[in-house]
Amino acid sequence: MKSILEYKDYRAYMQDYYDYRKSHGAFSWREFCKLAGFSSPNFLKLVCTGQSSLSKIKITPVAKAMGLVGYESEYFKQLVLFGNAETDSTKKAALLEMEKIALEHKVRVVDADAFQYYESWKYPVIRELAPMMPGARPRDIAEECKEYVSAEEVRDILAFLVKAGFLKKDGDKIYSQTEQTVIGSKESIPIAIRAMHKEMGSMAVRAVDRYSANERFITGATLGVCKDAYDRIVEEVSNCCKKVVAIANEYKDLNQVYRINFQLFPCTGKVKEEKHV
Repeated sequence: MKSILEYKDYRAYMQDYYDYRKSHGAFSWREFCKLAGFSSPNFLKLVCTGQSSLSKIKITPVAKAMGLVGYESEYFKQLVLFGNAETDSTKKAALLEMEKIALEHKVRVVDADAFQYYESWKYPVIRELAPMMPGARPRDIAEECKEYVSAEEVRDILAFLVKAGFLKKDGDKIYSQTEQTVIGSKESIPIAIRAMHKEMGSMAVRAVDRYSANERFITGATLGVCKDAYDRIVEEVSNCCKKVVAIANEYKDLNQVYRINFQLFPCTGKVKEEKHV
């Protein structure tokens, strides 16, 4: 059975543990539950199938029943906290703790770089801006940003972008973009991107008054939809976004960084259909 450090879903780990034990001798859900201190003979099966959840006070007994000790037991605890978390902040805290434990034991299972890249608008903006300004000092780059960022922050961000592989250093203060996109686990990326959406959304609100109409384009529509219409609109907007990126990539003499947001969100609840006699 593979190391627990390779898991990001506590239910999957528990199911694999059960399957492994069963394949190597007589083992049942009843025995598993008994070892973990549960009176119900099938509770852990319900947990593994997603019909129930493991409470905080039962994490340690279950970990002990599976023979987990030390850092493995702590990692299992974070898996459970992540799996049961109801807020992004709780999920992020658990994921970062998992990353810390995994790195200390030479295994990388979640992508902390994704969190840092999406932590602030500064990372993607400076990634785009730095290659446009060969030879520029961090202070020069900072002064070109519309939102405040210090020269020291720019220096640290450039170092991170190079180390993480998002930029390549071609010479003294000369950078070029790599082909690498931000890659992370399927668990970490949605959390990180939500944080970026919130920050970029706030910047868009400020842009309404900050820039003249010939410097920014903001439009929108309020419309009624059904599920099929929603799915088609999402597909159309996704295709549009890809086309916008392709258009920008056609040009070489780039001299400014822009952000484009596509937002489609509900303004009301779903109205129940009334049945007329």
